[in-house]
Amino acid sequence: MSVTLALTAGLGALAVLGVPFAFAIMGVTALALLLADIEPAFLAQQLIAGSQSFSLLAIPLFMLAGEIMSAGGMSQRLVEVAGTLVRHRTGGLAMVTVLAALVFSAISGSAPATTAAIGGIMIPAMVRAGYSAPFAASIAVSAGVLGPLIPPSIAFVIWGIVAEQSIGKLFLSGVVPGFTIAAGLLVVCWWHARRHQVPKLPKADWNEVGQAFVAGRWALLSPLLVLGGIYGGVFTPTEAAAMSCLYALVIGLFVERRIAWAELPTIVLGALRTSAMVTSIIAVSTGFGVLVAQEQIAVNFASWLAENVQEKWMALAGLNIAFFLLAAVMDEIAIMVVLGPMLIAIANKFGVDPIHFGSMIVVNVAIGMAAPPIGYCLFVGMAISKQSLAAISRVIWPQIIVMLIVLMLTTYIPGFALMLQ
Repeated sequence: MSVTLALTAGLGALAVLGVPFAFAIMGVTALALLLADIEPAFLAQQLIAGSQSFSLLAIPLFMLAGEIMSAGGMSQRLVEVAGTLVRHRTGGLAMVTVLAALVFSAISGSAPATTAAIGGIMIPAMVRAGYSAPFAASIAVSAGVLGPLIPPSIAFVIWGIVAEQSIGKLFLSGVVPGFTIAAGLLVVCWWHARRHQVPKLPKADWNEVGQAFVAGRWALLSPLLVLGGIYGGVFTPTEAAAMSCLYALVIGLFVERRIAWAELPTIVLGALRTSAMVTSIIAVSTGFGVLVAQEQIAVNFASWLAENVQEKWMALAGLNIAFFLLAAVMDEIAIMVVLGPMLIAIANKFGVDPIHFGSMIVVNVAIGMAAPPIGYCLFVGMAISKQSLAAISRVIWPQIIVMLIVLMLTTYIPGFALMLQ
């Protein structure tokens, strides 16, 4: 009982106190080992074991690819292509943000990276075109949410490792929810621009469209290279991440020539900072997960839920509500890794397809990236736009509603997420 209390109440207390999650997980795991009279060397062994998964290499590699492509101007090329297609429509410039993020998501796999790359270009442009700064930031934040859903996705890689499921199949389960959220965001852009009478931009002629596509061909080919290689059986998702880095490096250095050799250490360091945070949580969570399994916390909670909640739809609704509330105050990666065994036990108890369940979890994670008060993408949007959290939060609710509708479709219509399987 004391071990269970240390793992649950201890982690909750440290999280409330604002201790970084990697340190919080390591601290409660060390305390639980002392209470259970287990050799401290166990923690070191599990740290090594938790960091030795081949699939984990995809995380820093995809983050590095996103950093290189952003520095190499690929995000700017994508914005120019999207602009020639929709900028002349009502809400066109905001729509450019969504469409450019949709394609960039298939390059970076990361929500914060997508928000930073596209938002850095589009937020100032939208403000100059007549959009309010809070709305411009909110649409960039919401578009960044597509990063975890459109393959290749870092969130799906992490869940695939935690749940021991096919990462390729998980990638496919995010496509329809991701494109549906994108479509909903386009509607929000149109509605906002019409309501606030934002002026339209001039329509691009065919010559300008052609020039934009020619200039952006290397950026547009990147998702085809990565996803074509994965689903064509040429390489694994981890190898695809490495190929994505190599492709971005060659284009940035030798084709576009927007990256200088002297800039590479700074680019690599930026990717290392972000990926170190994610992978450290995964590594230290391995020992925590072993103790959770040993104490049967996940199994006991799943059994209790099954005895007290008879209907499958009610259990899934409860999980969604709990996940949404947790994601508002807790790191999304930590939720997946720390609570993964418990979530999987509950899904198994109610007979939920593991790939469908993975899609539901990652849609929740994506919403958490944009949901106040601690969504990562929100802070990126705040930094770019110089707007307060309160200002962005007041105008982001239509986008959050779109995401919640897609979450309900993903949860209660399995075929919605599994359509491409």
